[in-house]
Amino acid sequence: MLRFLAALSLVAPFAAIPSVEAKEVRVYSGRHYNTDRKAYKQFSEQTGIKVRLIEATGISLVERLKREGVNSNADVILLVDAARINNAANAGLLQSVQSDKLLSNVPARYRDLSNKWFGFTRRVRAIIVNPNVVDPNTIETYSDLSKPRLKGKLCLRKRKNVYNQSLVADQIVLKGEAKATTWVKGMVNNVSQPYFSGDVSLIRAVGQGKCGVGLVNHYYLARMQAGASGKNDQKITSNVKLIMPNPAHVNISAAGVAKSAKNKNEAVQFIEFISSPEGSQLIAGPTYEYPLKNFGTSKELKNFGKFNSDNVSISALGATQKAAIQVMANAGWR
Repeated sequence: MLRFLAALSLVAPFAAIPSVEAKEVRVYSGRHYNTDRKAYKQFSEQTGIKVRLIEATGISLVERLKREGVNSNADVILLVDAARINNAANAGLLQSVQSDKLLSNVPARYRDLSNKWFGFTRRVRAIIVNPNVVDPNTIETYSDLSKPRLKGKLCLRKRKNVYNQSLVADQIVLKGEAKATTWVKGMVNNVSQPYFSGDVSLIRAVGQGKCGVGLVNHYYLARMQAGASGKNDQKITSNVKLIMPNPAHVNISAAGVAKSAKNKNEAVQFIEFISSPEGSQLIAGPTYEYPLKNFGTSKELKNFGKFNSDNVSISALGATQKAAIQVMANAGWR
């Protein structure tokens, strides 16, 4: 269900709307991290612009924007994953903006070619192994997951998971559809467990030895290692080793100015802030994502080590998503 939150100063209920002269920005967010609000509060303190927030799943937000059309109150939309932000842009829900700060803040591969959206955090689709089941030294790349020696030891999330769709799209861009199809079929042949609904449950299965190897976004493991989901999960992760594939598939959280924005200047300032070195770190730090331009400061991320991105652009991932879904379906990825 959508939640419309009061301005992040939290000093007035929703009915007590500021005067028309007060600056504000209305943010539709598909992210679900309470810690993001600390960054928004700092933005407000620095600029005097109040942030009014709607939170929901990315799909719900996109559908709401479509329904509301020109009458939408949205100024900014925040979404996770390449496909989701590209879909919003392709649906005509975002507008192009010109900002030297954004061009400086955001590397070209993490922003739209038409400047309709800009990344502000990064996440790696990493490989995890239980060393008691699979020798970590035998795995270096995503391709290794399709090798017959992993028969019955590989666990994957369900096909509908957008993170895996983007990974397959990434491999199609890099290697072509034929080779990517062979790779996906090899992985599917190695799966014996039911497909998982979430990264956390998959990490638990690997830690418990039910699976030898799996694919997850790196920050899920980092949070569990840090104790964010309790001591039991933290203990389970002692049996889990993360491998940064070389090269690694990197995805993003991204923001764009809504086509209907009534507060466009404030919206641009907001995105400039969250994509800046300061803002990106403020948002990425508590969630164990990576900021745009370094490798994070937590001990968990430092233990993961640095990674080499395969440099596939986010725009290319979005454009290839439909082909990726078809490849997965044809290979029997359930």
